[in-house]
Formats: sequence, C-alpha cells, structure tokens
Amino acid sequence: MILLTIYAAASLTNVFPQIDARQQYSFAGSNQLAAQIRQGAPADVFASANTALPQQLYEEGLVEKPVVFTRNALILIVPRSNPAKLKSVLDLRKPGVKLVVAAKGVPVGDYTRVVLHKLGLDDALGNVVSNESDVREVLAKVALGEADAGFVYATDARTVRGKVATIGIRWSAQPIVDYAVAVVKRSKHVVAARVFVRRLLADPGQAKLRAAGFLARG
Repeated sequence: MILLTIYAAASLTNVFPQIDARQQYSFAGSNQLAAQIRQGAPADVFASANTALPQQLYEEGLVEKPVVFTRNALILIVPRSNPAKLKSVLDLRKPGVKLVVAAKGVPVGDYTRVVLHKLGLDDALGNVVSNESDVREVLAKVALGEADAGFVYATDARTVRGKVATIGIRWSAQPIVDYAVAVVKRSKHVVAARVFVRRLLADPGQAKLRAAGFLARG
C-alpha cells in the first residue's frame, strides 16, 4: 500500500484522519508547510487554509493546479471563566485585555487582521500578547487560560468544547476563508495523491468535513 505524506493546515488535524486514516500527516501553519515544500520536503499533497499559498506554489511550478475543497469561518474564543468579562469583539480594545493571535503570514493570522480592520478595531492589536505559528497554538493558549481571547476557526473551537466560550463575528466582517488542496509535482506517488484529492472532493469526504463544522466549498 502506498503511504502518502500529506502536508495540511493545523485546523485540519482532527478531520483529515477521519477522511483517510491510512496516510501520514504533517499538520502545521500553512505558510510553514509551503516553505518546506519550496525547500524540497517530501510531501505528496498540500492542503492549505487559504488559496494564496497553493496558488503561489502552482505559479512556481511546484504543485498541480489547486482546487478549493472546503471553507471555514472565524470566531473569537475566551476561556470558559471569561476573566476579562468580554461580551463582544468590540471589548478587545479594553485596556489590559490579553489577546493572542496567529502571526502575519499564517492564514488565520491574516484573516484575524482582516476582521479587526473591517470592524474598525485595528487598535486592538495593541493588546496582542503573542503571535503564534498556527491556529492550534492560539486555541491552546486560550483554552489553558493563558490569554483572555483569541481568534480561531469555528471548527477549532468545537474541538475544545467545555474549555472555551465563543463570541460570534458578524458575517459582514468575515473574510473569505477558502481551503485549497494541490498535488505536489515532485511527489513519487502522483496518481495516489490525485486519488486522495478526489476523496476530499467526493461526497463522503465532504460529509465528514461538514460534520466537523467546515462549510460547503460552494
């Protein structure tokens, strides 16, 4: 049996093994994974939490044409006890609030900054106490009570139910969060990699993504 190496966004950590448990997965920030592919890392498939990174790799001749396979939305999370007593996203500008976000260049970090800008809350970035390398690090810091709030994908918040509370973001402020997947051209298993991509796009794979809270790819 061919064992593929799938490089995938950290937010896919729980759902990808449910879609195909036989493969070898490497989960991290999409920007980190893209950098590793550029450096020649032996990946067969790249699944990113945005479309920009796979498109860049495609234009560089490193991957086959990317395809959108699912979507997501951003949400604000706070520790269950909500020590900062945050009631809305607007409260993030309050003095002393400890906000944790993903770094610039990480898809969720870029999406976070889009949301804050759309809401006129750029000044809330002054309350950022750490910039993390992927969404799961943001999730962990808030769930452990090391920060008062953080922006994650809606799907990530579902994985720590009971540890965090959520504060919604109006749809008009939501960024377009499309996930794209592409076969790495350097792969020694291109045919099997294409089969994996088709599995993501097929009805059973799509059903598992929706069950995990991801949105239809449109």
